[in-house]
This record gives sequence, C-alpha cells and structure tokens, in this order.
Amino acid sequence: MTTAKRNYWLLGIGAALAITAAALLPLRSATSALPEVVVYKSPTCGCCNAWIDHLQDNGFKVVARDTNDVTTIKMQHGVTPELASCHTAIVDGYVLEGHVPAADVKALLAQRPPITGLSVPGMPIGSPGMEQGDTKQPYDVVAFDKQGVKVFSSYR
Repeated sequence: MTTAKRNYWLLGIGAALAITAAALLPLRSATSALPEVVVYKSPTCGCCNAWIDHLQDNGFKVVARDTNDVTTIKMQHGVTPELASCHTAIVDGYVLEGHVPAADVKALLAQRPPITGLSVPGMPIGSPGMEQGDTKQPYDVVAFDKQGVKVFSSYR
C-alpha cells in the first residue's frame, strides 16, 4: 500500500469514528443530564436494591449508602413516620422516600416544585422494587413539605 493510499484509508477511518461519536453524543448527554441519586438503606434490604435497579434502568446513576440507622436520615430530611418506607434517597436537593417510580422522579426534576420531596408511604405491592407477579395494590406518590402532603400522582 502506498503512503498516499494509507493516509486516505486512515483519514476515512478517522472520519467514520468522528461520525459515530457525533451520532452517539446526544444519547450520552441525555443520560448524563440526570443527577445522581444517593440512596440510604439497610444493608440487607432486597426491595431497596430492586428499586435502585429500577432507577438505573431508567438512566439514573445511583450511589447506595448502607446504614443501620435509616431513621436518623429520615428525620434529618423531614420524613415523618406517616411518610416512611424502607429507604430514603436524595436527588438534586429533593428527598425521595420509598418506592417512587422513576417517571415521577423525572417529572419532579423537570417541574422543580417548591417541595421537600416525594414519598410512597409504606411498601405497596406493585410499586417499583416491590413487584410480585401480577399482584398490584393501588398507591399514591405524595409530594410533601413542612406545610403538608398532597397527591403528586396515583397508580391504580
């Protein structure tokens, strides 16, 4: 192969790589646009890990922090016993309590309401991380702050 042919061949490969990288860039920036979620959970909680998988499957980067004292984390972030579930997460200044669907987390981040966070109180069967076959309980995702609680979305 002559030097000129080799240079054209290398130039072609470089152009192909540049085009491929440019095509993939929107996919990368769409995923990286989601903020990191830090989840405080018991080291032995399987449904917490399933919820983390749900968030990751929906494009979130998640950092799990195992603790034997999740109650203190809840209290520090304004989660009352009525709102409590098995894990507490922080994302971009908001609190997520329990099995909040990723779609609601994305809606929260897009809308940016002046609230403390979202909660799925308890552990309803069928919520993300609590899937058990075809069984599903109706549940609400509630928005909460110091003034009270209101329904953010409902799953029936």
